[in-house]
Amino acid sequence: DRKFTAYDQGVLADLTLSDEELRFIAENHDVVVSDQWGKISEYFPKLREMGIPTAYDCSTRVSSPSALSVMPHCDYLFFSADDGDCRTLRELMRIVHSMGPKLVIAMLGENGSLCFDGKDFHKCGIVSCDDLVDTLGAGDSYIAGFLFGITEGLSIEEAMYKGAANATETLKYFGAW
Repeated sequence: DRKFTAYDQGVLADLTLSDEELRFIAENHDVVVSDQWGKISEYFPKLREMGIPTAYDCSTRVSSPSALSVMPHCDYLFFSADDGDCRTLRELMRIVHSMGPKLVIAMLGENGSLCFDGKDFHKCGIVSCDDLVDTLGAGDSYIAGFLFGITEGLSIEEAMYKGAANATETLKYFGAW
């Protein structure tokens, strides 16, 4: 097990983006991904206006002030939950979706993942891992695989599977984050 202590923002502490940098991002990238520590959430409204999809990782803090502030400007909202596919989780996903994201994705660890598109729930299991070493970074890897699949035009189910397969690769390494 691990314990995280103080978080040092380092070079991110004073990060700001100019209009020129925002244009560069919008013109040269498929999607912008952030989390509550990423320091770019405030730019989501402008990036979305510029036509670039945005994704946000809430971790386990789906109701945090930073997550709530970004939801109206977010295309893909990810969060981690331990309770598996249950009625309470589905209701939370409906509420989050109503706040703005196109897709709300709950990463459920060994229970796979669940995605809500505003109409239907899509469920994906895990990709079996024969050599589990460490779970650190598996959620980030899931997000990367999912977003790659979506930007390549895959269906939600195919993107979820791509995320699960990518996460499984990360499980094979110590401290992959």
